Parts: sequence; structure tokens; C-alpha cells
Amino acid sequence: MPQTGATTAILAAVLFGLSTPLAKLLVHDLSPWMLAGLLYLGSGIGLALVRLLTGSRKRGERGLRGAEWLWLLAAVAAGGVAGPVLLMFGLTATPASTASLLLNLEGVFTALLAWFVFREGVDRRLVAGMAAIVAGAVLLSWGGPVSLSGGWGPAAVAAACLMWAVDNNLTRKVSLADPADIATIKGLVAGTANVGIALALGDAPPAAPTAAGAMLVGLLGYGVSLVLFVVALRHIGAARTGAYFSTAPFVGGIASLAIFGEPVTLGLAAAAVLMGVGVWLHLTEDHDHEHDHDEMEHDHPHVHDEHHRHHHDGPQDGPVTEPHSHRHRHGRLRHRHAHFPDAHHAHRH
Repeated sequence: MPQTGATTAILAAVLFGLSTPLAKLLVHDLSPWMLAGLLYLGSGIGLALVRLLTGSRKRGERGLRGAEWLWLLAAVAAGGVAGPVLLMFGLTATPASTASLLLNLEGVFTALLAWFVFREGVDRRLVAGMAAIVAGAVLLSWGGPVSLSGGWGPAAVAAACLMWAVDNNLTRKVSLADPADIATIKGLVAGTANVGIALALGDAPPAAPTAAGAMLVGLLGYGVSLVLFVVALRHIGAARTGAYFSTAPFVGGIASLAIFGEPVTLGLAAAAVLMGVGVWLHLTEDHDHEHDHDEMEHDHPHVHDEHHRHHHDGPQDGPVTEPHSHRHRHGRLRHRHAHFPDAHHAHRH
């Protein structure tokens, strides 16, 4: 369902983008590391409380199983622990303007890993769309002269972006599990890591109202946003999801106009055009060719469609149109239709 993937990826970007100006309202009371930790903890604790209060899993979703725990732990180690630590060291020897530009490498690295390591489908239209979105993000983050002097500082910031790109691609491998579970675990671990860094640097625990405000922003801008991000990974893969998510700085820029009364700049207008073109190129993509499906067995939420033709024993015998999850087998199949790199279309091109 490519429409579902695109919609949830854009909604994830909107929520994350809105969290940036809201976080700025709190940053004068908190260090960047303490703020990041509280935002992540807000997402993890908030989602856990929602699950506890509702007492049930969303229909059709399933928990993490088997090797998926290893993939998720690797993703959390890369994006929730290594990424923040590398960024911390990098920022100590990197000018702010240079760091802002280098942070755009996350989207680029995510796409490159998806295309060349995890073998997601790619074509010139997709590359052009990604380039337009990244160019818009670069315009938004341009803050003056760029300096790569210092060597290890910019390299550490770039390495942090690479860790987050690894995180995004590894999370895609577990995206058939319940997105709320994934977001909860990542929020709790990343939050604990960032708060630990802040305390190690000498930060004092924040006042209760400030902490509560940051955690509420984190629940929406990091927690719910990450749930939507994982749903998008499930449907359209890491490269396309990363491209849509790269529009988040533009959303934050637009929100800042209303919250802080910031002026409309030429850079913001140019970024809007570039990102609009990039999103349009992706939304109008038509990836249609004859392809093979090898035999496979897995477990994920599904309905009975052209890729799920199995039957159930007992009272549910016959096609099922409601989302449900159970282990099932796919036979070999060769056909042609428009598709994206979801769990059933990981073939090479």
C-alpha cells in the first residue's frame, strides 16, 4: 500500500518537524543532551503508558519475535547510543553552521545504504526526488561559511548521521512487528542514553514542569512520529521513507513563522519549491515491471489479496478481509504490477 506508506511518512515528518520549534521553547532551561533525553523518554514512557491503559495490541499487529530482537538491539545501539555519542564529540570541534549542514547526511546515507547494501529498488526519478529534497534541507540549514577544519569533528558528525542511517535501515527489517513496541523500546533506550550523557556532563535534573513539557513534546514528536515512520518503512522501504522524512526541517521552519514570528526568507521559499518537487517526484513514481516472488514464510499483519491466497481452517475458512497476523507461506509467483520495496518486494533489479 504505497499511499499508506507515503502518508504516514509525511505525517511522521510533520510531527517531528513541529517538535523542533516547540523544543526551542524549552531549550533555554535545558542542555541539548538533557532535552534530547527527555524527548526520547517521553516517547518511550508515553507509548508504554498508552499500551498499559488500553491493555491491548492494535488489531492484526504482533510482537517482536526471534531474530527481530537482535536487529532491533543493533538498531538501538547504532541510533540511540552510538549516534548521540558521536554527535556529542563532533559538536565540540565543529562550527554550528557546518554541523547543521552535515546533519542532512542522515537522509543521504539512509538512501545509499538502502539502495546499495539492502538492495531496495531505485531509478533516476527516485534519485532526482531525493536530491531535490536534500537540496531544500541544505538551504534551510545554511548558516554561513562552511569549514571542515579540525578533521575529526566534522567526521564524527558525519559518522553520527551514518549511525542513524544504519538505525533506519535495520529498523526496516523489524517493521513487520508492532510499530508501537519498536518505538517504545527505542525511546526508552535512547532516552536513557541521552539523559546519562547529560548527567555525566554535569547537568542537574530539570524541574518537574519543564521535564513534563519536554516529555509531552517527545511523546508526539518522537513517539507517535516514530510509530508512523515504522509503518512507512513497512510499506515503502527505508530510502523513500527517509526522503519524505527529510522534509521535517521545512515543517519546523513554517511552524517557527507562527510561534516566533520569524520572517519568510528567500531560503525558506526556495526550500519549499525544491522539497515540493522532490515529494511530487516520489508520489508520482510508477515502479511497474514483471517480477518473481520466491517461496517464503513469515508472520505479519495482512489481508487476503493477490499476495496472500492462503485459507484458514475452522470458522475462518476462506478469504479474510480484516487485518490479522499469523505465520503463513508464500508459493512462487511471477506477475506484474506497480509495487514498492515492502516485505514482499525485496527483489533485485
